[in-house]
Amino acid sequence: MYQTIDELVHAAEQLAGTTLAELAENLSVAIPSSLRREKGWIGQLLELALGASAGSKPQQDFPELGVELKTLPLTHNGTPLESTFVCTAPLLHQQHIKWATSNVHHKLSTVLWVPIFGDRQQTLGSRMIGNPWLWHPSEHEEQLLQQDWEEIMELIALGRVESISARHGQVLQLRPKAANGKSLTPAIGRNGSLIQTRPRGFYLRSSFTQKLLQDQFHL
Repeated sequence: MYQTIDELVHAAEQLAGTTLAELAENLSVAIPSSLRREKGWIGQLLELALGASAGSKPQQDFPELGVELKTLPLTHNGTPLESTFVCTAPLLHQQHIKWATSNVHHKLSTVLWVPIFGDRQQTLGSRMIGNPWLWHPSEHEEQLLQQDWEEIMELIALGRVESISARHGQVLQLRPKAANGKSLTPAIGRNGSLIQTRPRGFYLRSSFTQKLLQDQFHL
C-alpha cells in the first residue's frame, strides 16, 4: 500500500484534527459504548484507517516498512492516560530468545505514534486524533528497554513469573494481559514444573511515553 515510510506518515498526518466519531463514520465502523470490553478499539480503528496488515500476528503493523503503529491516549494537557501495550510475553522457552530477536525489540525498533486527545469523562467519539510522529529508540532508550526486558525475562525463566509486579522495570513493565482472570496459560513454576497462570504482556510505562512526547514536541 505504501512504498515508503514517508507516505505512511503523511497518511497519518491527514487524520490529525479528526474525531474518532468522524473517522468511524468514514469507515462505517460502529463505536462501542465503552472501551471496557473493547480495549483495543482505538488502535484497531487507526489500523483500519491506515491499512495496517499485520492484525494480531507477532510482527509489526506495517511489516513491509518495518513500522509499528501505536496510539497514545492523552489528556487535553498532554499527559498519557495509561501505559502502552507492546506485545504478549513468552512464558516458556525463554532461553532461545535474546533481546535482539525478541518481539519487544522488533515492535519498538520503529514506531508511528498517534496521539488521541480526550479525557475519560468525555464520549469516545469526541476524542480527537493528534499529530503523529515517527520514533526510533535512542541508544540510551534502547539500553533502558533492554535492561528491563532482560531482568523480567530472567525472573520468568527462574519460575518467578507470579512474583513480578508492575513495579518491576524502569521503562518497561510486565502485567497480566487477558480479558478476565479465567484465561490461563502454561508457565514455569518455582520448582521448574509447569504451572497455569494468567497471560502476561509487556507495557511501556506512561512516564516513558510522557518523556517521548516532551522530547518530540519540546514540552
